[in-house]
Amino acid sequence: MQQDEAVAGAAGPRLWLRDPLAILAEEAGGGLVVEGTRIVERVPGGGAPASPVHEIFDASRHVILPGLVNTHHHVFQTLTRAHPAAIDKPLFPWLKALYPYWARLTPEAFRLATRLAYTELLLSGCTTAADHHYLFPRGLEEAVDIQVAEARALGIRACVTRGSMSLSETEGGLPPDSVTQDHDAILADCERVLNLFHDRRPGAMVQVALSPCSPFVVTKRLMRESAALAEAHDCRLHTHLAETRDETDYCLAAFGQRPLDYLEEVGWLSPRTWLAHGIHFDDAEVARLGRAGVGVCHCPTSNMTLASGFCRTCELEAAGSPVGLGVDGSASNDASNLIEEVRHALMLNRLTYGAEAVTHRDALRWATEGSARCLGRDDIGRIAEGLEADLALFTLDDLRFSGSHDPLAALVLCGASRADRVMVAGAWRVVDGQPLGIDLRALREAHGRIARDLFGMA
Repeated sequence: MQQDEAVAGAAGPRLWLRDPLAILAEEAGGGLVVEGTRIVERVPGGGAPASPVHEIFDASRHVILPGLVNTHHHVFQTLTRAHPAAIDKPLFPWLKALYPYWARLTPEAFRLATRLAYTELLLSGCTTAADHHYLFPRGLEEAVDIQVAEARALGIRACVTRGSMSLSETEGGLPPDSVTQDHDAILADCERVLNLFHDRRPGAMVQVALSPCSPFVVTKRLMRESAALAEAHDCRLHTHLAETRDETDYCLAAFGQRPLDYLEEVGWLSPRTWLAHGIHFDDAEVARLGRAGVGVCHCPTSNMTLASGFCRTCELEAAGSPVGLGVDGSASNDASNLIEEVRHALMLNRLTYGAEAVTHRDALRWATEGSARCLGRDDIGRIAEGLEADLALFTLDDLRFSGSHDPLAALVLCGASRADRVMVAGAWRVVDGQPLGIDLRALREAHGRIARDLFGMA
């Protein structure tokens, strides 16, 4: 990195990321200027910043993207990847096979799972991570506190969702009693973590959303009261919906209605809501979602792994719904890599809609602007003046990129998997492909050991 002479009387340090190989922004061929936590200037190709800078980073080897935004994950599942009990199963049998293992989750195991997943995401160019944590076995009541502490330590921007499961097998739900919680305990903890951690201000590093898990594991009462609590605290709502045909069948049998009718009855059909998966909606339901402004997180790898189906991304966007991207749980992906998810989204949607209908720019938009809209944020997801300086820088040095001609297209089509540099809120968090402050070998050993000890098959 080159240093320029100090600029006397400057309001603060200004960094110019100069002359990138390519950049996902208009009128920014000459790069961009960061001051504090924000982008303050886009520099046209061949130009220079309008005001003096203190520091220059030569970005001529780099493709610059807005920081990727992950809108659906279950980080605890990094401990049960490729688990023999669940391989080659669709969603409901997959869940029932893994619930008994997940009931063993301890605070230390969860801390390591969170740290590993956040680190993986950062390395893939992700700067904002939404995790849907709904599992609270005895002893793990402060799971949200653990996630907030890990996000702050790593410097990743986080939307931590306080999930829940209140409807056990004995009450007609899917999970065993060992992983569900009492209704009143759930709502009390939701209010606690909202008061402690939810930051509504622009540039917030931590926000909280409420996320009862799905129609087959929570009561309608919990859904309604979660919606009321979200309104009172001005936070987002998140849940799984219409992921599989089995879910539709369950809703019809248990409630006499389809999943979207269920969502409307409990007061969730609003712009405050974003849904995970959103696969099995008919034309009329897609139109209703669009009119209501409900966001949908597309999870292509998980949907292919569990053979759940495909999200109607193009129709949802056309109807008015924000469409984002998520890696989903690391036991149905089985990774926490958002730039790889971009490629999978492109391929699956081309297979669905045709080669000309979905481009690499569409897939990148879902992972940036679309995901930011799902989280209700207009301060991230794009490279523009006044927005947060969340950036992912990739090189095209690997053999897989040799011979490529369009750098942005190559990033997706040739299969980028790891960022060279990642900036969050104006601070470098990944440098030369390494996360700052993390011993990757030690993390891998500790995480792998606890996964074997707690979740291995006897």
